[in-house]
This record gives sequence, C-alpha cells and structure tokens, in this order.
Amino acid sequence: MNELGFPVLSLILWLPTLGALGLLLVSREQEGRARQIALGATLLTFLASLLLPFGFDPARGAAAEGLALQFREQFAWVPSWGISYLLGVDGVSLWLVMLTTFLMPITILSTWDSLHSRVRDFMICMLLLETAMLGVFLAADLFMFYLFWEFSLIPMALLIGIWGGPRRVYAAVKFFLYTFAGSVFMLAAIIALYLLSGGTTFSLPQIVADLRSGAAVIDPNTARLLFLGFFIAFAIKVPLWPLHTWLPTAHVEAPTAGSVILAGVLLKLGTYGFIRYNLALFPEASAFFAPAIALLATIGILYGAAVSFAQNDVKKLVAYSSVSHLGFVMLGIFALNNLGVQGALLQSINHGLSTGALFLLVGMLYERLHTRDINAFGGVWKVMPLFSALSLVIVLSSVGLPGLNGFIGEFTIMQGAYASPYVGAAFVLPSVVGVILAATYLLRMWRGVFMGEPEGQNATLPALNSREVTVLVALLVPIVVIGLFPNLLFGSMEASVADVLRPIGPALASR
Repeated sequence: MNELGFPVLSLILWLPTLGALGLLLVSREQEGRARQIALGATLLTFLASLLLPFGFDPARGAAAEGLALQFREQFAWVPSWGISYLLGVDGVSLWLVMLTTFLMPITILSTWDSLHSRVRDFMICMLLLETAMLGVFLAADLFMFYLFWEFSLIPMALLIGIWGGPRRVYAAVKFFLYTFAGSVFMLAAIIALYLLSGGTTFSLPQIVADLRSGAAVIDPNTARLLFLGFFIAFAIKVPLWPLHTWLPTAHVEAPTAGSVILAGVLLKLGTYGFIRYNLALFPEASAFFAPAIALLATIGILYGAAVSFAQNDVKKLVAYSSVSHLGFVMLGIFALNNLGVQGALLQSINHGLSTGALFLLVGMLYERLHTRDINAFGGVWKVMPLFSALSLVIVLSSVGLPGLNGFIGEFTIMQGAYASPYVGAAFVLPSVVGVILAATYLLRMWRGVFMGEPEGQNATLPALNSREVTVLVALLVPIVVIGLFPNLLFGSMEASVADVLRPIGPALASR
C-alpha cells in the first residue's frame, strides 16, 4: 500500500471515466444534467489530486539506481509478458498531474453557455481525454504508458472533428495522422527496449535500474536508434519545429475547450516524455543529440515568434506562439542540467496556464463578435474594463513580466542553457530575440483588440458574467502565486530531476 494507505492514484485516474460512464445513463436531451455530472466528476478529481502535493516528500530521491516513485500502486496484469498495472508520481510528473486536474473543471465551466450541440457526447469525450492524459503522467509501465498515449488521440480528434470549425474534419485527420505516425516509431522502440533489456518486464523503474546498474546493456548505437524512436513521437506532440504543422490547423478549428486542453495539457505529454523516457533511459544518446535538438528548438523559438507577429487571426497567433514558447521548454530539457530541466518543467506548467487562459479570452471575444480578426476589434477596454484588465495580466504572464509565472520559467531555462556545454551562448542569445518578439506580437495583439475607440457592435459588448469571471480569476491565482513563490514547485522537482540526470555525467565520461 502507498503512503496514504489507499489507491489515491487509481482514484484520480479513473474518476473521470466513472463520470463518463455515468453520462451514458443521461439522455442527450438532458444537457444541464450532463454539464453538472461532467463538472462534478472533474471537481472531485481535482480535490482528490490535492492529496498528492500535501502528501509528497520533496526530499525523497532514489535510494539506489532508478527512479523514486511515490504513492506507488502495482499488481501483475499480464505476468507472462511482464506487463503490470504500475502507477506512481515523482517531482517530474506531480505538477503536470495537478495542471491536468486543475484545468479540466475550468474548461468544462467555460463551455456552460457556449456549447449547444451534443453536450452529453462532448462531455464524455472530455472526461475520457482527462483519464488518457492522466494515464500518461501516472503510468510507470511502458505498455500502459503506450496505451494511454494512443488513447488520448481518439477523444481529442473527436472534439476537433465534431465540434470544430469549418475545416474541422481536415484538422482532425491531420492531427490524428501526424501523432499516430509518430507513435508507431515509439511502439517499435518500446518493443525493442523490452527485448534488449531482458524481455521480462515493461516496468520503467526496473528497466532504468537495470540499465544503470549494468544488469542490462544496450549498445550505444542501438540506444541512439531507440532514442530516435521515442524522439519522433514526442517531437510531434510538443510540437518541435519542423514537425509542428498540424498544430495551428488543429487549434484554429478546435472548439475553445479543445484548444485550452490541447495547449494546456496535451502538448505537455511530449515534453514530459522527453524527460521521463529519453533522458532517463538513454543518457548517452541524450547528450549526443542535445546540440541538434537545441538547434531545432532555437529555430522553433524564432520561427514561431516571427509567424505569430504576422497573424491577424488572434487564435492563430496564440497557436503559433506555442511553437515558440515550447521551443524554450525543449532548450531547457536538453541543457541536461538541473536548472534547465527544472525550468523546462516549470515553464510547461506556466505555458499550460497562460496559453490556456489566452485561448479562453479568444473564445469569450468570439462568442460576442463572431470574429477572430484583430482588425475587427478595438476599444474593448472602454466597454469591458474588467475583462480587459484580466486579459492584460494574462498577456503579460505570457510575455514573461517579472512577478508573474512566465518570467521565472524563462529566466531559469536561460540560466541552465547558458551554463550547459550542449547549448551555451550560441543558442541562448538568438533565443533572447524570441523573448523580445513575444512581447512585441502579444502586446501588438492586445493593443489592436483593446485600445482605441469602440465602433459598431464593439460599443455594445456585454460585460463578463459571473461564470466567465470565475474562470479567469481561477487561472490568474496560480499565475500570480507561481510568479511570487516559484519554490513551491521547484522544491518538489529537485530530487527527481537529479535522479533523471544522475547518469548523464558518467555517460559523457565514457564517450
């Protein structure tokens, strides 16, 4: 039994699915009941997840070679193949689980007045998607991880393809094909890793321990090939330039709730995968490929920022900004030092909060004006002062204003990358240009939407209702708290990140 004396991770993992099963008992005409059940299930999941940070031991690292997972749950599932039901969290996954459970009820609440077709089916997809994403963060068995990874494609593709914009089917198919194609390479790498490490277990902690202790040995060239198998799947999901082309289409066509979860959580499956699998399993290969990945990340930072600056569609601007912001996360991960990886983890959380909030802002404006063209807005500040003030804080958090969450994440990444022998000033200095461009295109967007004189229907925009205020304020709380007290998160990451990075030094010494 784990530290709390009951299977808290299973409770968190399967509560959304129980909610989805409960929705099957509701008729399609009972839209209000469907919303209530979905909101209730996601709120219960969030409340259950609060047990994790309060019961988590931040100082607990691995006593020996391997990974120190807390709240661990395990039983044999398919013993003949070494497959087990194995769940656990550490400092790498803890706050990503919290981000998922926090964003879900907020996103459900944001659809209360804007979703009018097939509400029950929409909520079922959202709840199943939550289980899939949580499963990726909680699974410590490679087979289980792959199942949850693949399953996450289905509800998101349905959300885009059924409730999306005019080109929703094209966007859904493109999203599915890109991510599914990448997953095939990861599946091949998982099977090969299983066989090469002895063919007895899919347990990630056990495989990591065997590789580090020498009980299992994989040739360096083979390890690099396996690294690339995982890399393709995770790079598409992040997405890392030039594998990003599915993202803007998916964001633009997805419903607002789909865009919030896609940017807020689903993209983090890729960044998490790099830390949990590529770095932990293949330290030598990670060091070998780090400069090349840092180059792709830097190009993505500049490319995403430049293309964002050229957009007049607000939603497309925010979508391309994700390519730029997640380039910083990748830069931090492949700095391969404590500062860089911790900064990358924190910035993953920050991006989920800030960019998820930006998509909610765009959705609220679209519900009122039915356009996303910056040139069609103007003067919103005078008509909706509370909305404009909240929007400004959210934009500034994405810009990286000191005192808000985005600043400390970017600053830590820059520190780690500058001190890294794989990244250094050659990549950090161009990335600083990306920070400047981010401030330029986001403040240009805010000026175009909110400043000036309101004309036409802009002069009669309805004020925020209580639901919308609740949604935005709920997101602003962690944005401010993380900006002022980042050690609340850093403290719980340190030991786990050190566990992941421990073999990097010896791997380099043997090259």
